[in-house]
Amino acid sequence: MPALCLVLGLLWTGPVIAESAEIIALGDSLTAGYGLPAEAGFVPQMQAWLVAEGVEAHIVNAGVSGDTTAGALARLDWALAPEADAVIVTLGGNDLLRGLPPEEARANLDTILSRIAARGLPVLLVPITAPGNYGPEYKAAFDAIYIDLAAEHGALLSEPFLAPILVLPDRQAAMTEYVQPDGLHPNAKGVALVVEALGPEVERLLARVK
Repeated sequence: MPALCLVLGLLWTGPVIAESAEIIALGDSLTAGYGLPAEAGFVPQMQAWLVAEGVEAHIVNAGVSGDTTAGALARLDWALAPEADAVIVTLGGNDLLRGLPPEEARANLDTILSRIAARGLPVLLVPITAPGNYGPEYKAAFDAIYIDLAAEHGALLSEPFLAPILVLPDRQAAMTEYVQPDGLHPNAKGVALVVEALGPEVERLLARVK
């Protein structure tokens, strides 16, 4: 009997603890948390949301303020740490601010998604909606980038990053309450709305982690 107990004791090592998945949040100032206290940006608020939901995951902030799709592509190799299990891609806002051609943003995002796919990592692509001041053709071409590339690369596609704010019935009141004075970046309350909308999408992303 003692020998049997010893054998069983050697075979049983206790419950297996799954390691926390690592998500790389690749983006620009919207991801980086521009203009906000460290704890109020998109990544820390999304991390807190996941913890509250009991989700085992760690998000790495790979957002760089001012980054275009070209800038993100240039730093992609070092941004994708070897430990990465999944990627959230939120890019395109600075391409829009500079009025860069939609075909350039499309080509850069296409390459970014291809390189991520080569690593076997699932992706959540978060669109940025073009304003109408560049004309309807520009807007249609830019907005289509995310739909087309998500389909081509098999990436998850969420609603646009700022949609939870922009869909509120009183646009002027929403901008005052949820957006910083620059009119571009959400404040802490605005980020909370974004996180509430994107949280379930991040859970869907994690479900794809192998």
